[in-house]
Amino acid sequence: MQKIAILTDSASDLSIEILKENNIHLFPLRIIYSNEEFEDKITITPEEVYKKLPIEIPTTSLPSPKTSEKVLKKLEDEGYTHVIAISVSSGLSGTFNAFRLALEEHPNLISYVYDSKIIGFPQGVLVLEASRLVKNGQSFEDIIKELPKIRENITGYFTLNTLEYLKKGGRIGRLAGTIGQFLHLKPIITVDDNGVYYASNKVRGRKQSLSKMIEILQSHLNESKCNVWVLEGGCMDEVLAFSESIKSLDNVNFMGIMPVGAMVAVHSGPGMVGLAIQKI
Repeated sequence: MQKIAILTDSASDLSIEILKENNIHLFPLRIIYSNEEFEDKITITPEEVYKKLPIEIPTTSLPSPKTSEKVLKKLEDEGYTHVIAISVSSGLSGTFNAFRLALEEHPNLISYVYDSKIIGFPQGVLVLEASRLVKNGQSFEDIIKELPKIRENITGYFTLNTLEYLKKGGRIGRLAGTIGQFLHLKPIITVDDNGVYYASNKVRGRKQSLSKMIEILQSHLNESKCNVWVLEGGCMDEVLAFSESIKSLDNVNFMGIMPVGAMVAVHSGPGMVGLAIQKI
């Protein structure tokens, strides 16, 4: 009989509470300052990241081999036979390969690593759907087949106060960061088919960027009903107002607000507003 574990990294922005409720296992990414190191979701919060940003912009790194080994050993000890790991986009992080290498050291666990080609709570939505399939008794093989189909219906967009933190973190992708800085443009950022950031739209000013995101959401709602999550990165007042403008839209099946995690906060800085959209 198969006992299947769902494993993800902390870039999925699933809280510890959600992870526990859904029996999802975690490889925490590391947040590294000049004199100390933290594990995302475990020993540092987004609020602590924002507080430290004026003093030092940290770097982020792959899960520690020690922590990864501890997680996988625990799965073996608990009798798991299969592992499905869902990673942050390989176009933005080396976590996909880190999962593969760690699982190769545990041949008793039959494993599959899926590159989500996305980041943040949109990745988290995919992870939650995989967990739901496990709860529903789907087999390891069937879940693997379903993942690409589920992923096709999930997308994400976000806008930032500044591109400074993305640039310093080396996550700029296809974004024209310097142009945005000098012309005061606010790009609406998403990922391409390779899971690399690019600007789907460029508008002038914060108000226009939020309005453009509503337009983008509306285009998805015109096609089908959607579950919608507003992603909040250090700007709750703005997010609450933004959310109010979504509630009245037709075809919104569900709407929630999700705070971003510490790893995403490092690269976005304060003032991130995002959308996770799942067509249903």
